[in-house]
Amino acid sequence: MEFYIQLVISGLVLGSIYALVALGFAIIFKSTSVVNFAQGELLMFGAYYCFSMVVQYKIPWFWAFLLTLVFSIVLALLVERLVLRPMIGEPVISIIMVTIGLSSVLRSIVTAVWGTQIQVYEPPLFPETAVNLMGIPTSQVYLWSFGLAAVLLGLFGLFFKFSKAGVAMRATAFSNQVALSMGIPVKNIFALAWCIAAVVSAIGGVLIGSINGINIQLGHFGLKVFPAVILGGLDSILGAAVGGIIVGVLENLSDGVLKSAFGLQGIKEVAPFVFLVLILMVKPYGLFGKKEIERV
Repeated sequence: MEFYIQLVISGLVLGSIYALVALGFAIIFKSTSVVNFAQGELLMFGAYYCFSMVVQYKIPWFWAFLLTLVFSIVLALLVERLVLRPMIGEPVISIIMVTIGLSSVLRSIVTAVWGTQIQVYEPPLFPETAVNLMGIPTSQVYLWSFGLAAVLLGLFGLFFKFSKAGVAMRATAFSNQVALSMGIPVKNIFALAWCIAAVVSAIGGVLIGSINGINIQLGHFGLKVFPAVILGGLDSILGAAVGGIIVGVLENLSDGVLKSAFGLQGIKEVAPFVFLVLILMVKPYGLFGKKEIERV
């Protein structure tokens, strides 16, 4: 039983980070109707930038973390203004291909600057000593990561529901034309969406880096999160959070249980997609996605 509880705990931690990154996917899609396939690279870039601040320049964690968030915002604004804003009005598939190209460019920059070796944050962000949780020794990095991710998801949820900018983003997601007629600067909302997506991705990258270290494979994290986004509903903020938690727990349980019982290898990477297909057969728009009905 202790083994399964440990799997669930680590799955919740991983799932909470998935939920943060999935939030970035959902925000960009709701605001711009674009699926950003460079989300994983934004996560990787933020993790490596924070590594440089902490390890190479010996900046204290608090200031390094703030600088990482500022850097992520500047990077998002540059990408939105120079790469994506000129694509407004172009076919969606063209914009998606641009994000795929952007992911390759960011990956190449990271490889050229930091290399491909696994790097470790030193000093660590969280204490390394374990604490007793329900009689089970649990690393503090898991508890802090889960707590921070949960708080951030709650704050972003309140932001979208009650803040003026959040309401404007929801109006833009409903209809760009209606938002423009109400005086909402839609282009600024697009930029804000990219900034939030970059910030949550950078935070997710730092948290994952604190647990497993960082390397070039972090760029694939976006594709691992994609099933969580589709599962929850591509246009649902709540769905992104729930889908991330479900996928994180499912990954760990399938990897632990099926590997130990049947000796299956690689099941951790496959299980979320199998579960996703089963769910979409019943709910094609995801658990919380909005069903679109077109009348002719």
